[in-house]
Amino acid sequence: MLLGCGTGVRACAHQSKAHDHPEHLSFHGRDGAPYPVHMTSEHAALIEEATKKSGLVWVNGLAMWHAWIDGSMYVLCGGPTEQPAPAGLADGAVAAVTVRSKDKGGRLVGWQGRAQALAPRSELWSTAVAELRTKRLNSADADTVADRWAEECTLFRLTPEGDPAEHPGAMPAGSGAAVPLASPAITRQPIPAGLPKLLARRKARG
Repeated sequence: MLLGCGTGVRACAHQSKAHDHPEHLSFHGRDGAPYPVHMTSEHAALIEEATKKSGLVWVNGLAMWHAWIDGSMYVLCGGPTEQPAPAGLADGAVAAVTVRSKDKGGRLVGWQGRAQALAPRSELWSTAVAELRTKRLNSADADTVADRWAEECTLFRLTPEGDPAEHPGAMPAGSGAAVPLASPAITRQPIPAGLPKLLARRKARG
């Protein structure tokens, strides 16, 4: 299960009365990276496990491939051959991330993350790129892709902030389906009553 203490998240108290005041707890993933305060251990575990396992997430409504490293999610976007940047994703902005269940495909958790644009070829950037290279499919320049990414793309680090707005037991009542776009197409009219018999006759003759 995704929820529970067995998923590799542990809590540590910053103050002696932390057990009486959950808001004083900080949480750490398996890699030891701290999650922000104001997040329960169950929610921290859910975000980490769901995002790690899902090969695709939605950032501000746009589907994106990603990598999860040291308590944060990394997405690469921009440039002529990589995925486009979602609307509103910028350095310092808060982005909405929706993660689906790997098993059932339905929405599993929706969390908010603070975006940080990483400097190309910095230590953190290089670490993330090393992981992202293994997840980039059908790259024609796999050996030199890091150089192209440094010149053409932006690499964002998204760190979860606070408890997720959507999680099992707290999902929106609506379907989440997008409103159909306006179109000049019309609905097909009912088949004329005599058409099936006519087609059957032609088939019998042929």
